Amino acid sequence: MKDFKKYYIITEEPEIVYQALTNAHTIQLWTGEPAVMSTEPGSEFSLWDDSITGKNLEFTENKKIVQQWYFDGQEEPSIVTILLHPHKQGTSVELRHSNIPDEAYEDITTGWSDTYFRSLGMFYEE
Repeated sequence: MKDFKKYYIITEEPEIVYQALTNAHTIQLWTGEPAVMSTEPGSEFSLWDDSITGKNLEFTENKKIVQQWYFDGQEEPSIVTILLHPHKQGTSVELRHSNIPDEAYEDITTGWSDTYFRSLGMFYEE
């Protein structure tokens, strides 16, 4: 199991970024894929047409998202924490992803940068 931490800059205010990460309709706009999302703790979510699935654990509006991501055969939960900080260019997104299975680490970390946050950033730059 491995952990990953990285910061991303999104050129929108934290309130807008929070909505983009927690509203199913907005998620579908920037991913181009169906999404299931709720800010209800304990609810399950699905992104990129079931490529990413898990459970929503905790929300602090406009500031924090905590999720458990599902991996087959995972003994310890894989936890994603996204913290939104105001930044002079919009929002600094602090990503922490813990307990990533070794065999999935490269795909997951590349996916965060090259797909997830790149897609979100490009959506707001257009």
